[in-house]
Amino acid sequence: MSYNILSQDLLEDNSHLYRHCRRPVLHWSFRFPNILKEIKHFDADVLCLQEVQEDHYGAEIRPSLESLGYHCEYKMRTGRKPDGCAICFKHSKFSLLSVNPVEFYRRDVPLLDRDNVGLVLLLQPKIPNAASPVICVANTHLLYNPRRGDIKLTQLAMLLAEISSVAHQKDGSFCPIVMCGDFNSVPGSPLYSFIKEGKLNYEGLAIGKVSGQEQSSRGQRILSIPIWPPNLGISQNCVYEVQQLPKVEKTDSDLTQTELDKTEVLVTAEKLSSNLRHHFSLSSVYSHYFPDTGIPEVTTCHSRSAITVDYIFYSAEKEDVARQPGAEVALVGGLKLLARLSLLTEQDLWTVNGLPNENNSSDHLPLLAKFRLEL
Repeated sequence: MSYNILSQDLLEDNSHLYRHCRRPVLHWSFRFPNILKEIKHFDADVLCLQEVQEDHYGAEIRPSLESLGYHCEYKMRTGRKPDGCAICFKHSKFSLLSVNPVEFYRRDVPLLDRDNVGLVLLLQPKIPNAASPVICVANTHLLYNPRRGDIKLTQLAMLLAEISSVAHQKDGSFCPIVMCGDFNSVPGSPLYSFIKEGKLNYEGLAIGKVSGQEQSSRGQRILSIPIWPPNLGISQNCVYEVQQLPKVEKTDSDLTQTELDKTEVLVTAEKLSSNLRHHFSLSSVYSHYFPDTGIPEVTTCHSRSAITVDYIFYSAEKEDVARQPGAEVALVGGLKLLARLSLLTEQDLWTVNGLPNENNSSDHLPLLAKFRLEL
């Protein structure tokens, strides 16, 4: 399950978004029992929660989830906003191999002055009498600001680099990956397309067009090439760069200088490409439109907007289509999507007075998917 549960502080700081709601349904004392009821009802093995407020996490959310058999890991935002991301999993189903928090704020990179975070866990299913594979689960809440696509793309690159590092296996392949969260970007936007297609040429792209949240791009700058500076240590392929120093030849000082010049030129050429890539083959659990009507699904709905910004992406199994009958199927990723919980249309939600309401206590809907992990 991926669920942005709406931090109470953020609700109160943005009360203009909830003018349509009856006051009592906005109180935390009303909302939390409802949210917990939903979590209990859906009974997911893994929860990725966003906007988890630190004081509520310590006092209520974590103890309640632990009593339901979940082990919880939490990463709070780094600034003044006391909420963050949690990944909780049933300890009857998984062992925890590693916890890898990601902070998108970097004091040494002026671009990265926002306090968003991510969290990446490596889990091992508890399967009796089987050589158990591992699975990488990532959760994030990217920057909201619709006009700062440069920051959003860089935050995404940082998350992908961490996932690459955590999910990388000895044989050079990646273990199965599930990447959840509130990406503050709509389906079909450049940021969304980059996740799904593994590549993005951002040359000439306005920074306010990256996430597709807003239509107008009044007087906006174009993304710089490269988007982030080299000292971030992340390549245009969204992996951590190994800082390689040019080899210095002792024998001939002229050669040394030529070698250094060559190295310099190569580095510059790589840096100036406007192509971003990543190495995963990711699919979205949801298709974002209802097949019969073409009406958009929405994952969040309040006074200002009703759109999809929340996603569950997963490494889909890739089958060799032209395989011979009886030949082994080459599975990459090994996750097969079996089922998902239906989302709703904006019209559906306004028939129950939008979100939050008496039954649904966040301004987002929970996303839920059921996978089979190929052994």
